[in-house]
Amino acid sequence: MTDYAEEQRNELEAIESIYPDSFTVLSDEPTSFTITVTSDAGEHGETVEATLKFTYVEKYPDEAPLWEIHSQENLEDQDVEDILTLLQQQAEENLGMVMIFTLVTAVQEKLNEIVDLMKNRQEEEKRRKEREAEEAEKVAFQGTVVTIENFLAWKAEFELDMAELRRKKQKEEEQAGKTKLTGKQLFETDHNLDTSDIQFLEDAGNNVEVDESLFQDIEDLDLDEDDPDFDPLEMGSDED
Repeated sequence: MTDYAEEQRNELEAIESIYPDSFTVLSDEPTSFTITVTSDAGEHGETVEATLKFTYVEKYPDEAPLWEIHSQENLEDQDVEDILTLLQQQAEENLGMVMIFTLVTAVQEKLNEIVDLMKNRQEEEKRRKEREAEEAEKVAFQGTVVTIENFLAWKAEFELDMAELRRKKQKEEEQAGKTKLTGKQLFETDHNLDTSDIQFLEDAGNNVEVDESLFQDIEDLDLDEDDPDFDPLEMGSDED
């Protein structure tokens, strides 16, 4: 008959000696403890870390212990999911044997892989940003590529704008035509224009005197209008 309690005590002593600085007992009933696992440093000193919490069940190691990631640093959500999946796989493969060291070792290797992936992610992110910068530079240099679709859209908008400008111009011309008066209309609507020139001369100190003797009533003129050869210009020459 398997003495589960004895196996658990022996493993607990071994784990404490292997991980003296990262092993912490949380409770005795049931036995629960944590082990902090840190990856090796990456090329630029980056690391990831996970603190694993294990709890013995009554029939451990014939049944798998309970586990969870108690805390973590620099891990993404997908990394956490991958570690939990890995623990499940390792536990199933090692049922019947004490397995805490095996589980922790598997997680340690996984963390090292994640650090390597971080380097790849950083390089890929760098390449992505470089591609985006190159594309942005190409767009700025080339401008917008003309296609049938965007040309037709521009043409339709341009024609609408021109139609609006023509409509406004026509409206302005119609309004200007309604308010602009002819010279005759100005005299008919503003009687001050009848005497405006004389008033201007008087204001300037110039008095205009008209010698009425220079003019004759048109009725006193002896005009031979019935004579087809009549030339008014010859009248002045005859008097001479």
